[in-house]
Amino acid sequence: MNFCRTLLLLAVTAGVIACQTAPVTGRQQLMLVSESDAIDASKQAYTQTLAPLQKQGKVNSDAALKARVDAITARLVAQAILYRPETASWDWQVAVIDDPNTLNAWCMAGGRMAIYTGIIQKLHLTDDEIAQVMGHEIAHALAKHTAERMSYAYAQQVGLSAAGAALGSGAVSQAALQGAALATTVGVQLPNSRTQEAEADRIGIELAAKAGYDPHAAPKLWEKMLNATGSRGQSDWLSTHPASEKRLQSLAALIPQMMPYYEEKTPRPVYKFKTARAVRAPTEHANAMRVGLWITV
Repeated sequence: MNFCRTLLLLAVTAGVIACQTAPVTGRQQLMLVSESDAIDASKQAYTQTLAPLQKQGKVNSDAALKARVDAITARLVAQAILYRPETASWDWQVAVIDDPNTLNAWCMAGGRMAIYTGIIQKLHLTDDEIAQVMGHEIAHALAKHTAERMSYAYAQQVGLSAAGAALGSGAVSQAALQGAALATTVGVQLPNSRTQEAEADRIGIELAAKAGYDPHAAPKLWEKMLNATGSRGQSDWLSTHPASEKRLQSLAALIPQMMPYYEEKTPRPVYKFKTARAVRAPTEHANAMRVGLWITV
């Protein structure tokens, strides 16, 4: 069979078998990896990531900051569960990692999160701004983004294996495979990542507003990020996140829609986190399926 026709058949088959609707937004997603499998893999990756940091005393070392992050995140998780009631059974938890040079946060499938002290301290984040960061990360988990990214990585692996078999060995085939890998990254994975980031921004600002945090903090957060990183490009090209200026503008446009949620006078529900426990040392098996396990701001 012609090589191009083979790849087309693979793509069509994958699309027919594994196309699902994203929760919350209704966007169509490629799902070759189930959410439960992504949660299992993420549990192992979370342990592997935190265990060495915990040995160094860099996890939850500041009790006051940990309590502050927990209080904010608990209100966000409560709203997340209202979006997807089945997530009440997730092992929701958040770690504060002592790294003053890292401006980041992430959330894995199943609700395991972390935020770095650098983003809080260097940007002098308010509670409303921390809520925007963590709301964005929780949104990734709600929208099954880990499973989706793992699915694209799996599809890429299968596609390149098929390409290798069709093209054969030698310098020409190696060059062709490298080109195919680049084309897959630029044409498939990065645009999808930008879609995920915009989706998480949209869900996250609403989670925060419903939890009682001012939506005006969303564009302010990104203005701080712009000033800290010096990144003011408008182009989305070769970026896994929406260009920061465009992101700021999109979030600002959502504020009027979010204000009624923020201004509601009803009490905001609060999730009760389980008692913090030590993270066990990582195992070799935890190295498996690491691609796409966490999504960062």
